Parts: sequence; C-alpha cells; structure tokens
Amino acid sequence: MIRELHIQNFALIDKLSVSFSEGLSILTGETGAGKSIILGALNMILGERADTDLIRQGADKAIAEAILWTGEHAVVEELLREAEIEVRSELILRREIRAAGSRAFINDTPVPVQLLKKVGDLLVDLHGQHEHQLLLREEEHREVVDRFKAVRGEKTAYVEAFEELSTLKRELAAVRKREAQLKEKSELYRFQLKELSEAKLVEGEEEEMQAEMRLLDNAEDLQMKAGMISAIGTSEDGGLLELLGKMRGLLEDLADIEPRFEEYVTEMKSAKITLEDIVSFAENYRDQVEFDPQRLEFLRRRQAELQRLQKKYIRTQSELMEYEEFLKQELDAAMASDSRGEQLEALIVEKTRVLRDAAVALHEARMRQGTLFSAQIVKRLAQLGIPHGAFEVQVEWLEDAVGWIDVGGSGIACEPHGADNVRFLISTNKGETPKPLSKIASGGEISRVMLALKSIMASEESLPVMIFDEIDTGISGSVSEMVGKVMRALSVHCQIIAITHQPQIASQAHQHYRVEKREESDRTVTRISSLNEEEHVVAVARLMSGTDVTESTMKSAREMIESNR
Repeated sequence: MIRELHIQNFALIDKLSVSFSEGLSILTGETGAGKSIILGALNMILGERADTDLIRQGADKAIAEAILWTGEHAVVEELLREAEIEVRSELILRREIRAAGSRAFINDTPVPVQLLKKVGDLLVDLHGQHEHQLLLREEEHREVVDRFKAVRGEKTAYVEAFEELSTLKRELAAVRKREAQLKEKSELYRFQLKELSEAKLVEGEEEEMQAEMRLLDNAEDLQMKAGMISAIGTSEDGGLLELLGKMRGLLEDLADIEPRFEEYVTEMKSAKITLEDIVSFAENYRDQVEFDPQRLEFLRRRQAELQRLQKKYIRTQSELMEYEEFLKQELDAAMASDSRGEQLEALIVEKTRVLRDAAVALHEARMRQGTLFSAQIVKRLAQLGIPHGAFEVQVEWLEDAVGWIDVGGSGIACEPHGADNVRFLISTNKGETPKPLSKIASGGEISRVMLALKSIMASEESLPVMIFDEIDTGISGSVSEMVGKVMRALSVHCQIIAITHQPQIASQAHQHYRVEKREESDRTVTRISSLNEEEHVVAVARLMSGTDVTESTMKSAREMIESNR
C-alpha cells in the first residue's frame, strides 16, 4: 500500500504531503482543483514520462516521492538485489525533474527510470482514461486472458517452445545461407587448394633456395679461389706455411736472447694454427664444390613457380600457407554444414510437433478460461447495473495457408504470443448478439467492464494498490452506487485510491480527502486534506446538491454513508 505521498513544486502544488490508509480512499474536489495533478505526480513516480513544463514557475526542480509498504514481494526484491539496493519491506520511490531532464531514486539510490517503472508496475495499478482505450484494443484482450493462473503454465510452455523452434529456424537459415555462399565459392576453393597443395609449400623454403642458387651460380669461382688459397699455403716453392715455420724458428731463437720476443712466439703459433685451418678448409671445400646445372635449373623453375603463386594470390609465401589452411577449413566447414543442416531439419520437425502440442494446449486453456471469465464478467456487470449483459471471449486460430503448424488440416500461424486471436464481445441489452467491445460499449459501460475486469483480476494478481482516475465517467445514480459497492468490496483485498464526482461512490470511502485550490501570497496552490467524519458527510452532501448544503441534504448524505457501512 501507499503510506505517504510528498510533492513539491509540481504544477500548482508548491508543497503537499498526504498519508493514505488501507481500504478505499476517495479524492474529491472541484474541477481543476488539482486532483489529476496529484495522480500525475504519482504516475511520474511510477516511471511514466516526466514533463519539464510541470515544474512550478520560479522553481528549479520538481520532486515527487511515495513511500510504499511492500511486505514480502519476491519479484521486487530480486530487482532490488540485482541493482544492489537494500531490500526492505518499505520502499521510497522518488523522481526529480529539472529543465535538463529527470532523475529517479529507490531508497535514495539513483536508478534508471526503466527500473523505477518495473518496480512501479509491480506495486501499483493506475487506471485512467488511457486504460479505457487499451481495453478497446483487441490485442490487449489476449493479455488479459493470459494473466490468469489457469493459462500461465500453458503460455510459458508455448513461449519456450516458440523461442526454441525460432532459434533452430534462424540457425538453419544461417547454415543454408552459409552453404549457398560456400557452394558459389567451393569450385574456386577446390581449384586453389589443389594448386597450393601441389606446390608443397614449406616454411623458409625461399631463403634456403636462394642461398643454394647463389652457391651453384658461383661454383667455378668458389672452386678456383679455394684452390688458390690452398696453393698459397702449401706451394712447393715455399708456401706461406713453410715461411711461417721459418719465422717461428727465428722468433724462438731471438726469445732465448731477448725475452721481449716471447709474446710474438705465442702469436706466431696461433697465426700458424689459424692459417693451417684456413688452408685445410679451402682444400676440402675445393674438393667438395660441384657444379650441378640440373639442380640449378630445378631451383630456378621452383623459384619462378613460387613467384607466380605469390603474384597471383597477392600474398607472401607465409601468407600462402595460411591461405591454404583457410581453404581446407572452409571446405571442411561446407561438409560439416551439410551434416548440421540435416540435424537441424530433423530437430525442427521434432520441435514443430512440440510447438503444435503447446499451441493446442494454450488454445484450449484460453477457451476454458474465456468461458469462466465470461461468466464472471456477466455476474459482475449485473452487480454494476447491466442485468441483461452478455459477454463472450472469442478465441480463434490464426489461420495461414503456409502456417508454422497444422491443426485439423489448416495451416496455423504461430506468433510469439500464441497461435490465437482473442477478443472480447459484449451485449449490454437483452436479446442482442454480442459484438466487439469497441463497437458496442459506451464510455460508462467501458468503465464498468474495466471495474469488473479489475475486481476479477485482483484475486489473480494480488495487486497491492489500485488507483482509479474518474472511474465514474458516463454513469450516475443507482449505477454509481453499485460501482461504489464493488470498489468498497474490492478494497478488502487491496488498497484503492479513486477520484470521483459521484456522491454514491464517495460515500463508500473508508477515508475521504478533499482537494482544493487556494490563493496564497498572490499564487494559486493546490491543497489536500484528510476529512474527519463530519467533514466527510459535508463533502458527500456537497456532491449531492452543489455548493448549497441544506439540512435535508446532510441527512441524506449521512443516511447514504451509514447504509454503505
């Protein structure tokens, strides 16, 4: 229930606070006094659009805050935990609007407006003229029927089956699209893979091949110069090694006399060893060098082939090898997609049967609940002054020549909400055939249908708070009295706050509030006050007779209130 409502600098309201009680709370006042402004502020708290034009002139921001007692509400508690907001049985919902935009808070924690609206929708059901229009839209009728416990299970099973089948169909479409794309490219891919596979590409082959070709191209020069090195070192006429040997002997003789030559003896030994290694390597290399023109020609052809492939594919050799692997994967994927496509088709056949069974179960549940709901509405309408009313919930298959499922030989189109059209038909006069609600019902009759619907749904959804903005539109007299009685009876199950101009409804109040405009300090302001017993009687009497309240009117008002109690 809503415990308190605080509004500041909102339209005509400079500062307003009001506490609400259990049961039926009635707000009355002259037209334009600000009753709808109060509900507008409450609507804003519940996450509806915040209009910056409603900031009171001269103020920089408008604030609206509601304190609600929620008790234990599992869904609300889960939403709060997800938002890391402290869970408690009392919630403070606040909205602030400035010229630059609005901010939303739950328990003084800033939250997105979407979260505020989710919480608000779970805790408060605000019915105004807008909901009258919603009731006239046939797409809303299905939602009403689906909110009953007897339908929820079948609806959940259907939605799950629909989503699962839809997912499979999307996947199959993607697989088939992929197959088509691969089919277009498969011949090219196979040719390219064959060409690259036959090339037998090897990582680092180019560098090794270029080094070998350089050796083969220079084989004669290498052999000749290696021989020359060998000849210089070992010539019969006194090669370099023989000269170094003689020089070493001379250095050793000198070192025996002059110690400073000793280090050069060591250097000469090292030089002779190094030179011997060079000469030995050159001799061996000369003997091993072999000019192989056939090998050189092969390498040149191989180099030309690699260059051709690189130019053709505009890739380096390393990139060609990566592309070869890509081609293998793509062709493997094409083969795998064929298999996956067959699996998906088999799954779709199976899940289509599941969806069909779920659609039939939901259709039958809607039919059964529609029959029960129709009887309940007719009974409530009789209580609300439509004694000969007839009400019918029409549930029809969505037929389609190429539908998702087959029911009784007809193609049925499945949509996310089900495979049915659901609409309300009504007759308010005896002997008349029920027709669509939008074509038959007047404004007053729509109000009563809505109240009947709300009173039935209250036990289904356990709504904590129900708010009615001028539910008495288009009705008067005895019908108003009946509407008031239904509202009072309904308030046993949940808190109800209602704006009314009818004394028959106001007299049913557990708590009566008067809304009025006043002139204060050259400004017009809206005030709300909770009425005591005698003020309640006066307010009802004023609704009965206008501004002139007579003794007889007071007596009638008091009798009406006592009678209702």
